[in-house]
Amino acid sequence: MSPHPIATERVPPAAATALRKLGADLATARKRRRQSLRDWALRLNVSPPTVMRMEKGDPAVAAGIYATALWMINRLQPLATAADPREDLAALESDVNAANQRYQRDARG
Repeated sequence: MSPHPIATERVPPAAATALRKLGADLATARKRRRQSLRDWALRLNVSPPTVMRMEKGDPAVAAGIYATALWMINRLQPLATAADPREDLAALESDVNAANQRYQRDARG
């Protein structure tokens, strides 16, 4: 049996792809800064194997570790706005549809 919660074993393919890209991009950022795995592990307060797992996009690595790594490279803002309700087009469309239904219901009397 896996030591990880079942949720991390059932990550949708699109989410897994996004995590792998994020991990690879963080690895590139670390290497471009000429910083070692050990340096990042110390700064993230994790082990070097955990940094390696993060750089592979492992969904079992805590979100806080990914967030701290983004902060370390001054790229935390995109994470902070990733789920901004003002950018949630599906929810906005749902709100418009609900308003239209109310309007039509009110117009009928």
